[in-house]
Amino acid sequence: MHVAALSLRDFRSYAELDLDLDPGVTVLVGANGQGKTNIVEAVLYLATLGSHRVATDGPLVREGCTQAHLAARLTQEARSLLVEVDVVTGGANRARVNRAPVRTTREVVGLLRTVLFAPEDLAVVKGDPGERRRFLDQLLVTRRPRLAGVRADYDRVLKQRTALLRSASQLRRQGSRDATAGLATLDVWDAHLARTGAELVASRVALLAALAPRVASSYADLAPGSRPVGMRYSSSTGQTLPEDLDLWEQALLTRLAEVRGDEIDRGQCLVGPHRDEVVMTLGDLPARGYASQGESWSLALALRLASFDLLAEETESPPVLMLDDVFAELDSRRRSHLAERVQEADQVLVTAAVADDVPASLTGMRYSVAGGQVSRDR
Repeated sequence: MHVAALSLRDFRSYAELDLDLDPGVTVLVGANGQGKTNIVEAVLYLATLGSHRVATDGPLVREGCTQAHLAARLTQEARSLLVEVDVVTGGANRARVNRAPVRTTREVVGLLRTVLFAPEDLAVVKGDPGERRRFLDQLLVTRRPRLAGVRADYDRVLKQRTALLRSASQLRRQGSRDATAGLATLDVWDAHLARTGAELVASRVALLAALAPRVASSYADLAPGSRPVGMRYSSSTGQTLPEDLDLWEQALLTRLAEVRGDEIDRGQCLVGPHRDEVVMTLGDLPARGYASQGESWSLALALRLASFDLLAEETESPPVLMLDDVFAELDSRRRSHLAERVQEADQVLVTAAVADDVPASLTGMRYSVAGGQVSRDR
């Protein structure tokens, strides 16, 4: 499946944009700040309801406007699908499929599958554990869209349980006799957190088992002779378990009981998938803090190439591959390798500040982007 047409209204810098796209390679060339990244961000948002640049939807709406409209016409052989999302400032977002409203916006997740490699991916290697959890969960939802609901349920439980712990902690510090009165429901919230958390963790463990060997292989291709890459899941329970919901649920319940006193003292939830880590190593050393700039770029690229391979193997239609301002950051060998690999995709969207940064082998449609205007090169 590929994006045949993209329409934006009041999205980022675009008051109005209607863009026709073909299968194969499309290159968007423009100086920084002209709006080329906004285009791939819009495609990503229609696929995942998330951005690779911001954590909230507010910045996606053009300044001075109350909502943004995004639409993509998706085609695969004789099948055509129109996906639309309205991003509403200060209100609930809305979504439609073939003009018909859907119950929740989450229903559009998975209709379009994408893999995006962008400079921000360096944070997955060099940043804090939250960056690696976010990477894994985004791929998780792309691979199994229903897990978007599991993530949302876990976040809701975590928020409620944390509020309860914070309140109890404040009362305890004040010496109140009611310090433990509000904890009567903590066992219930423990059970909810363990149940939803177990499904999330078990799914992450299964995904990592499938992804890790592909990352190692992609990295070895990009950096021959370098130290081998390793990946493992580190749980806040201290356990290393297989993809088994019951085992993970019990491990979470056990650990929650062990740290309850500390949690009340600190007013924080100390156990759960929100505290877990994906440990990446180069040889015997953690990649975070020890990988060079070149190694970090290669590992970040290997993560995305492995993601693409995994998704492409599981469906007849490979995901749309998007490369946002990355060729300028790569040496000639890595550029050539990346250009060779992306030929496997049905559709590739590339952005670049300088046309010469894009390898000549990536032939296809070319657009110039300037001042929020997109024009096809002749």
